[in-house]
Amino acid sequence: MGYFDTLPQSFADVAIRDDGVETVKFLAAAEGLVDLFDAINPLAFKPVKSDMTGNITKVRTKYATDPAAFDTLQKIVLSEANQKDKTATQGLLWLKRGLEFTAKALRRNLNDAKEELAVSFTEAYGQTLRAFHSMFVRPVFALAMKACPYRKDFYANLGDDQAQVQVLLGEWLAGLEKIIDNLNAFYASGKYDKGL
Repeated sequence: MGYFDTLPQSFADVAIRDDGVETVKFLAAAEGLVDLFDAINPLAFKPVKSDMTGNITKVRTKYATDPAAFDTLQKIVLSEANQKDKTATQGLLWLKRGLEFTAKALRRNLNDAKEELAVSFTEAYGQTLRAFHSMFVRPVFALAMKACPYRKDFYANLGDDQAQVQVLLGEWLAGLEKIIDNLNAFYASGKYDKGL
């Protein structure tokens, strides 16, 4: 039994409707992604996991106040657009950034069978999260990148059938990338990240 067999929800199965990304399935898939860091290095990636889990909680808390009204992520953000309290909008913004970092690292690694995880994650960090992190946070992430396992060990942790792991990872990543693209375009269209 591999990592993808234990997922509560795959990003590949999260619907992107005309009115946005389905909240419940997205949050379940994001929680499953957080567990992926256990296959990388649970101790080194503890700050990453903690940050992402906190941001999932912020979005879930807002969703729970009115599940019918907040059935998409976009509806949650729109509900806070003219409010002073933008907790869920900020939580989703940082969660989106963390997901994009992870997606870029794994896509790089999947596309280059010779590249080690440490290189993939370091390069992805430079393209995504680094610009938003202070000089105090950057060394924590740099340390986590150096603690990535060898490529062969990471993929072995994902499952025994490596051909199947590659297919499932590819599908999962494609679903995640579509969601990130959708959310990036949405945040940019309304400048919902301004001041957050």
